[in-house]
Amino acid sequence: MSETLELLKTLISRPSVTPDDAGCQELLADWLTPLGFTAERLDFADTQNIWLRRGQSKPLLVFLGHTDVVPPGSLAAWDSPPFEPTIKDGKLYGRGAADMKGSIAAFVTAVGQFVKQHPDHLGSIAVMMTSDEEGIATHGVVKVVEVLEARGEKIDWCLVGEPSSDKTIGDVIRVGRRGSLCARLTVIGIQGHVAYPELAENPIHTFAPALKALTEEVWDQGNAFFPPTRLQVSNINGGTGAENIIPGELDVQFNLRFCTELDAATIRQRTHAILDRFGFNYRLDWRLSGQPFLTASGELVAATHAAIKAVTGSEPKDDTGGGTSDGRFIAPTGAQVIELGPLNASIHKVNENIDLQDLETLSAIYGQILRNLLTN
Repeated sequence: MSETLELLKTLISRPSVTPDDAGCQELLADWLTPLGFTAERLDFADTQNIWLRRGQSKPLLVFLGHTDVVPPGSLAAWDSPPFEPTIKDGKLYGRGAADMKGSIAAFVTAVGQFVKQHPDHLGSIAVMMTSDEEGIATHGVVKVVEVLEARGEKIDWCLVGEPSSDKTIGDVIRVGRRGSLCARLTVIGIQGHVAYPELAENPIHTFAPALKALTEEVWDQGNAFFPPTRLQVSNINGGTGAENIIPGELDVQFNLRFCTELDAATIRQRTHAILDRFGFNYRLDWRLSGQPFLTASGELVAATHAAIKAVTGSEPKDDTGGGTSDGRFIAPTGAQVIELGPLNASIHKVNENIDLQDLETLSAIYGQILRNLLTN
């Protein structure tokens, strides 16, 4: 059994459902501290975070990951227990195998092998782990970055182990992500009897034209790296459940995934302008989940392309698809950020898995990236 597979099996066996780390980060510290890494706990509220760094010189290359996983759901739906790593037909099954304990095992062992071969490597290497990426992400990487920024500890390159690959390992790398802006709209009407609509004001009726306008708005045209900004309504709730009462309020939740052509302030301004055209009373609360980011070029992208080509013989595609990741908290510091990890076909699904050969290939790619960036 390879050391990467051994580590991954141990990680999967720890049921680290958000925000519980279940001892995964201490396990990683046990692997890395004998190699000269200093471990620092940076826990906030119920979230466990660890910062493991080797060296103090620049440039600083950071491997970023999360030890938490999503709940497994119905255990009866799994072919094998989700927290008992099981090998079948050349694949390892278990919750977190692809998202993202496979990446963690691959880059920890890659770092270990690299340090043994190049103990006097250039720059510094760090591993940053959190246990709340799959949750609301308020006490994880965003807090760790605040600590690092406050003491002037700057990241140059950050590789996030999110499952980016599509058909084959390393065929896609994420060089950016769209921003995510969430909104909760309350349309305020006047409750009344359905037989006397003249004595009431139905917020569903008054909002309907505005809903059409919001969903038909052309926010931007996108660009070479990002599709156009999109607004999607996720929830609409109104009424008491009775069939003879006009509701007094309507609650609407929507989200905009936006590209680098827009910023959150502009979206908020334009949304208010659309709603104000229709003259109804409302409240609108916003939550910015993350700004868009883009690493279109630079040393990290070049080193990753070269590493994938060297290991697999193929050129990866640069992409910005998917949702958000913790990379959104690193990019605003000025760091180059990319995401590279396993195939994403089984993530968050029953019988989540990773191909055993893909695991070894991924570790080899990470090792080559280290050599490309931190050796002469």
